[in-house]
Amino acid sequence: MMEAAVYDAFGGPIRIRRVPLPTCPRDGVIVHVRATGVCRSDWHGWKGHDDDIVLHGLPFIPGHEFSGVVVQLGAELAQGKCHLRLGDRVVVPFILSCGSCRYCSLDRPTVCQRQQQPGFTYPGSFAEYVAVPWAIRNVCKLPNEVSFIQAAVLGCRFTTAYRAVVQQGRLTAGECVAIFGSGGLGLSCIMIAKAIGAETIVAIDISESALKKARQLGATHTILVHQHDHDDSKVQNQVIGVCEGQGAHLSINCTTGLNPQCANAVYSTRRTGRIVQLGLPVGGVVSNGKSNDDDSESLSQVLGIPMDRVVAWELEIFGSHGFAAQDLPALLDMILSGSLDPCLLVERQVSLLEGARALEDMDRGSPLGVTMITKFRESKL
Repeated sequence: MMEAAVYDAFGGPIRIRRVPLPTCPRDGVIVHVRATGVCRSDWHGWKGHDDDIVLHGLPFIPGHEFSGVVVQLGAELAQGKCHLRLGDRVVVPFILSCGSCRYCSLDRPTVCQRQQQPGFTYPGSFAEYVAVPWAIRNVCKLPNEVSFIQAAVLGCRFTTAYRAVVQQGRLTAGECVAIFGSGGLGLSCIMIAKAIGAETIVAIDISESALKKARQLGATHTILVHQHDHDDSKVQNQVIGVCEGQGAHLSINCTTGLNPQCANAVYSTRRTGRIVQLGLPVGGVVSNGKSNDDDSESLSQVLGIPMDRVVAWELEIFGSHGFAAQDLPALLDMILSGSLDPCLLVERQVSLLEGARALEDMDRGSPLGVTMITKFRESKL
C-alpha cells in the first residue's frame, strides 16, 4: 500500500488515503516520486473538465509533473536491454508516447494517437509511486547536478513553454515576443524567451502582482489589462509600440483562449509573424487533443480569431501541446549551463496533504509560481 491524494467526486474533497501500489507495465517502470508540482491542469481535471478522467472513472489520483527514482523495472526491461537501472534519478514529461502509431513514426510524439498521461488517462503523481509505460522512450535520466525539484518543474510547465517558444514559435535571439497571461505557464515562457536571448519580452496580464513576478523573471515590458476596459486596441497598440513599432515576431496566448486575448494576440503580431495558442478553453477541448463536438461550434464563435488579418498579413497560427521526451536533454543542458533555473518559479515546498489543499484553493485563483509537493510518508514498495 502507499499514500496518495484521491478524489471521489469532481470538485469534491481531495483526501489522503492508503491505496494499492501501481502495477508495473511490462515495458515500463515504477517511479518513487520525490517531487511533483501542483498545476492548473490538475485543477481542470478535478473539476471534471477533462474527458480522459471522466472516461477513466472515479476515484482518481491527480498529478502529472514529477521526478523521482526508478524502483521497479517491467519484465521487458529487466532483461538488460534498457538504459534504465534501479536507483536511477529520472524525470518524465506528461505526454507518454507509444512509439508505434502513425504520428510517432512521423516523429510527432506530442500528438501520439495512443498517448498516456499520468494524472489524466491513469492515476497520477500525487502519490508515493507512479507507473510509467513505454519507459525506454519516455523516461529521461537526470544529471546529478539537476535537483528533483528543478526536474519536476520541467515535467509540464517548462517543457510545454519550451515547445511553444522554441519549437512551435521558432523564437530566435534578438526577436520580440508578447506573452498573454503570467501564470505558471506564461512565466515559464518568459524565462525560456530570456534564456534564448529575446530582445523584447512583453508580459500581459490582469494582475499587477503577476506582472511584478514577470519582471523579476525576465520580462522587459509589462502591460496591465483592466478587466472592465473594453478598448482592446490599447493593449495591441502598447505591444506594437514596444516591439519596434511593428508588433511582436511571436505572440503566445497562455490564457483560456476566449475573447479578447485570442484576438489581441493576432492584432499584436507583425506581418508574417507567428501566434501560438497554449491556453485550453474550458468546454469544447479536452486533454489528448480531442474536441467535444457538442461545444465546438459555439466555442469557435467566441474565440474571435480575426481571420482577415491572418490572411492579409500571412500570419501563422500554431497549437502547442506538451513536449517530447527525446527533447528533454536540451532543457537539461540549459539548466546545467546556468541559462535557466526552474527553481526561480517555485514558491513553496509542501506535504502531500498541503498540496491537495493547494489544488482545491485554485477555486479562488492561481497562485504566483509553483507549489511543489516534496514531503511524503515514505511507504515501502
